[in-house]
Amino acid sequence: MKVLVTGGAGYIGSHVVKALGEKGYDVLVVDNLVKGHKEAVLFGELKVADVGNKKALREILEYFKPEAVMHFAAFIEVAESVKNPGKYYENNTVKTLALLDTMVEMGVNKFIFSSTAAVYGNPQKVPIPETETVKPINPYGQSKACVEKILSDYSKAYGLEFVSLRYFNAAGADPEGRIGESHIPETHLIPLILKTAKGERESIKIFGTDYPTPDGTCIRDYIHVDDLAEAHILALEYLLDGGESDVFNCGYGHGYSVKEVIDTAKRVTGVDFKVEESDRRPGDPAILVADSSKLKSKLSWKPKFDDLEYIVKTAWNWELNRRF
Repeated sequence: MKVLVTGGAGYIGSHVVKALGEKGYDVLVVDNLVKGHKEAVLFGELKVADVGNKKALREILEYFKPEAVMHFAAFIEVAESVKNPGKYYENNTVKTLALLDTMVEMGVNKFIFSSTAAVYGNPQKVPIPETETVKPINPYGQSKACVEKILSDYSKAYGLEFVSLRYFNAAGADPEGRIGESHIPETHLIPLILKTAKGERESIKIFGTDYPTPDGTCIRDYIHVDDLAEAHILALEYLLDGGESDVFNCGYGHGYSVKEVIDTAKRVTGVDFKVEESDRRPGDPAILVADSSKLKSKLSWKPKFDDLEYIVKTAWNWELNRRF
């Protein structure tokens, strides 16, 4: 079974490539290496190309003849998307459209999409079900919501079969320390905390301590990247078995506050690093937690690593021994 993975040299994509390779899939990774790392591709072949290049995509699809495409290639920094929305609509939406058009042209009709909880904006209901209104509050979330709408239309018009996976907070790393989170710049909480523990940063900032949560800090649903990768495998098998196009949340259904994550990191690392309290950032909801019951019931997803300490331990192991 051949699977083409765009953005497979990035954080989540590389963990999915690892999972595919370990399960015996034949994998081809397409990545322009603007954000990805060739060292992160543990299985299959890497083609350095841009998903917006239709000519290159035609040649790759003709050469590899995949049964399915998994699409991870995207920019993910919310703050940057607000400052430079054009960059996000071009990369995340327009280039995905080029990929989908080329797939339709070449007769490849199974597609797994890397989406985000950011499509919900400020949700009315928590835990958030997939039926919650899609109402993003930043260009990053909107760029992904646009693709979800395109997928729905392409499914009706061209017979494209897709699963859109709305990630909550992916975290952690490969337990063997081969791959992990490596963003430039880094914007995610857990790696920023661990860089502080390593002494690469002077302190970690808490943005807002007056939220309506038990300790006043934001609560997020952190999902280990290997459990997230398993959700992609199940989504692929679901489509290959004839499943209808659908959307699924990917999270554990409960969250941890910023202070809880910091306290866990201090226990795991044994370092009492400096913590600063700062004002709220605009657009940060108090609580973002997934209702993932649909993923569990429809795809039989059974998470194995629902443990914040394990998540932080694998991320810390990666930080201490990182290869790229």
